[in-house]
Amino acid sequence: MPTFTAPDGTRLAYRLRGQGDPLVVLPGGPMRASAYLGDLGGLTAHRRLVLLDLRGTGASSAPADPATYRCDRQTDDIEALRVHLGLERLDLLAHSAGGSLAALYAARRPRRVGRLALISAALRPLGLSPVPADRLAAARLRSGEPWFERAYPALAAWLAGEGPYDDVFTPFFHGRWDEEIRAHADAEEAQTNEEAADRYFADAAFDPAATRAALAALTAPVLVLTGELDGGPRPDLARRAAAAFAHAEFALQPGAGHYPWLDDPRWFVRRVAAFLAGERAAASPSAE
Repeated sequence: MPTFTAPDGTRLAYRLRGQGDPLVVLPGGPMRASAYLGDLGGLTAHRRLVLLDLRGTGASSAPADPATYRCDRQTDDIEALRVHLGLERLDLLAHSAGGSLAALYAARRPRRVGRLALISAALRPLGLSPVPADRLAAARLRSGEPWFERAYPALAAWLAGEGPYDDVFTPFFHGRWDEEIRAHADAEEAQTNEEAADRYFADAAFDPAATRAALAALTAPVLVLTGELDGGPRPDLARRAAAAFAHAEFALQPGAGHYPWLDDPRWFVRRVAAFLAGERAAASPSAE
């Protein structure tokens, strides 16, 4: 895997997949290695994906100072990657917790962002975080699933702080639940740096008022895409995130959970590729 050096000397790695203009991709988790993103449902047919392993994940080295796992501290890594790639501006796609990192980068270096796609991202730098009621409301949409009766009480207990995380409710994070999706979910633990994840969203990382002001002035086009069944963020929370940008469009993917490229790859790729190409989305209930 190709590598580059962050300003603090940490060696960082990235994967290259596909052909075309580069699209830098930031993983979520938080702090999950980028392998789980795969080819983003076939987006590699349209763009060359530059899939970054954040510091301390995947093939990237752990930093000397664990405090640099904090989300805002990692914006310098994105800038170092831009310089390494020789790009005047980055097109960025960020999933889940990676959206917070992308938003902070855009706020700090607005002239370095070409297009920004935020996928299943609740933007904590803006003070937007899912609450238990959001996740439970989304979960109740799955009441017809055969696993619902066992999974829902366990999810409710976990969200209330009365029970541990239980794999029984992992299906709530996905629009479909089959062998392929189970394998994808089972890989998460080994791909995640738990110490780094605990530091990523430190309270000191964010200044919502300042970030809102910076993003309101961002001239780059922004896509905020979320799944109809996702609990974090729910569509209304994602709409509020989109409203923070001057030039944002919102897309709601029908039947999708937190990993929309797995649930309906063709829908996901068509919508994201059109945005990246600067094409106006066709008006439809699913795109609004």
